[in-house]
Order: sequence, then structure tokens, then C-alpha cells
Amino acid sequence: MASKLVQLQSKAVQASKFVSKHGSSYFKELLEKNKQYVQDPPTIEKCNLLSKQLFYTRLASIPGRTEAFWKELDSVKQLWKNKQDMKVEDAGIAALFGLECFCWFCVGEIAGRGFTFTGYYV
Repeated sequence: MASKLVQLQSKAVQASKFVSKHGSSYFKELLEKNKQYVQDPPTIEKCNLLSKQLFYTRLASIPGRTEAFWKELDSVKQLWKNKQDMKVEDAGIAALFGLECFCWFCVGEIAGRGFTFTGYYV
């Protein structure tokens, strides 16, 4: 176990040296590639304007997302009405979706408790 720790430490030192040597050139290259997204000059007013634009754009997208949700709900209702025609694949997909929702709920609960594994999930 101690040899694994030493090996891990040496890998971490190598990675740290690599980042310190090549990190600034990577950063500059990344900014150069994406300079069309950078606002010049970077002022507080421009940042406030962009944050307001993002907020109100997201707010304006709510009706479209609500409409898509109701369409999806209607299709689920149709599947439920015709459940005798449902294939095994469709039932499996629905079960996996339900399991995924439950798992995300459990992860959210654990994250909400500060990543402690106490309570009724253990």
C-alpha cells in the first residue's frame, strides 16, 4: 500500500510539473481559439448586461419548455391507456427511467447532507 502511495505522489508531482510548464501556453491557446466569445473591455457593466440577457433569455424559454413537457406527459398518458400493447422494451425503458430518477433523488439527498452517508439510505 505504501508503494502505491509513493507511486501516486510521483504521478501527482509529474502532473503538477507538466501543468506548471505548459498551463499558461494552453490557457493562451484556449483564449485565442475562443476570442469571439470574449467581451472587450471586460467591465462590470458589460458583465451585468450579459447576466441580465442570459436570465431573461432563459425566462423567455419557459413557455416552450412547458409546452414540450405537456406534450411529453400526453404521450405518457397515451402509453398508459394502451398499456396492453406495450412491448417489453418500452417497459424496460420506463423502469430504467424510474430507477434513474430515484438514484438522482438519493444523490441529491446525500449532497444536501454534505455528502454524509447517514440516515435511512445506508
